[in-house]
Amino acid sequence: MDTANVPERGITPTLEKPMTLLRKTALALMLSGLVATPALAGHHEGKEKAAGTIVDVAAGNADFETLVAAVKAAGLVETLSGEGPFTVFAPTDDAFAKLPAGTLESLLLPENKDQLVAILTYHVVAGKVKAADVVKLDSATTVNGQAADIEVTGSTVRIDGATVTATDIKASNGVIHVIDTVILPD
Repeated sequence: MDTANVPERGITPTLEKPMTLLRKTALALMLSGLVATPALAGHHEGKEKAAGTIVDVAAGNADFETLVAAVKAAGLVETLSGEGPFTVFAPTDDAFAKLPAGTLESLLLPENKDQLVAILTYHVVAGKVKAADVVKLDSATTVNGQAADIEVTGSTVRIDGATVTATDIKASNGVIHVIDTVILPD
């Protein structure tokens, strides 16, 4: 007789009470309830972890490496990490790649900081403007003082010709809407 599967008390496996599928399922449900209950309770108590600032959220997304580099070069990290709230129409790395050759490199030079600030602040609207509100607007006044045109055609939203590709990305100090083109002030 193989004793490897015999319990310590000497009871043979044939005499043990088998655990039925029903009992295993009930045990699994009870254990999952014990694990999930604290998470649900914490959610209802408002202890859900808040998203980082707009800069933190952008820095944590590989599609915004160029935007984050530009924000740093413009000296806007502290501003966009501030209390806000802000709405940022954030161009992706692919959007920056659409700029004419040499444009981005030129904008990142210290002597062109004012021009870079003007462009980046043209992507920012004061206040938290969610997608449901954006579609009701014809234009939005940006932080640089100029108005950006908003056009809604069916389910497509454009700001100064750039298509909004993702909306309502939450940050602790505002919201980000992703756009496919860098928009330029007049």
